[in-house]
Amino acid sequence: FEFRNPNDMLLQERAWNSVCPLVIRLKKFYSFSLRLEKALQSLLESLTCPPYTPTQHLEKEQALAKQFAEILHFTLRFDELKMRIPAIQNDFSYYRRTISRNRINNMNLDIESEVNNEMANRMSLFYAEATPMLKTLSTATTNFVTENKTLPLENTTDVLSTMASVCKVMLETPDYTSRFNSEDTLLFCMRVMVGVIILYDHVHPNGAFNKSSKIDMKGCIKVLKEQPADNVEGLLNALKFTTKHLNDESTPKNIRTMLQ
Repeated sequence: FEFRNPNDMLLQERAWNSVCPLVIRLKKFYSFSLRLEKALQSLLESLTCPPYTPTQHLEKEQALAKQFAEILHFTLRFDELKMRIPAIQNDFSYYRRTISRNRINNMNLDIESEVNNEMANRMSLFYAEATPMLKTLSTATTNFVTENKTLPLENTTDVLSTMASVCKVMLETPDYTSRFNSEDTLLFCMRVMVGVIILYDHVHPNGAFNKSSKIDMKGCIKVLKEQPADNVEGLLNALKFTTKHLNDESTPKNIRTMLQ
């Protein structure tokens, strides 16, 4: 929506009118990310609290585990789409420039009551992330761990690594995959697996990739690589760009090579 001729008011107006509904939609997703953050923290609270072990929690509270998985599935799905639409940021910076210059004197600027400058700044930081929803969840998980000092870190990391291995086993076992009624179930499992790996990598001091990690990273990446490239490109990118420890020296060479 950029113009060779800024004086062409008709074009300006048309662009502005196309951008406004998009900005409202972007605000909806941004507000939703804040709700997901809260939901994720309260699910973590329920799935990690003593006296049960992570496995007992996941067995006793399957509905909560499923909700947790649903959040991760949505998050990775959203971020995969976001990575493919660079126009989001261009349209949004046009919006910000326009409201800050406020050059469109006789146009409908009611939208500012919905997305004012301060809100636009917060949204801008959110959408500047390669994977904004995952970033929100990683930060939420890290905050959960920091705020609950009395809760052993293993309670959180074990829930994440257990979920990762459940997904991996389901994906690599023909008995299970043959029962999946659609490709969607397969994608669901893959997204959840990648989601918990990324959260684990953010909260565990040594991350998910090194030898002492409770997640079999080699096995997880192998399972992804066996899928059609189109289905997993976004997920492999998320492992490359949204994890924290992949480039640490402690990451085995063969794992780094698998992700190149």
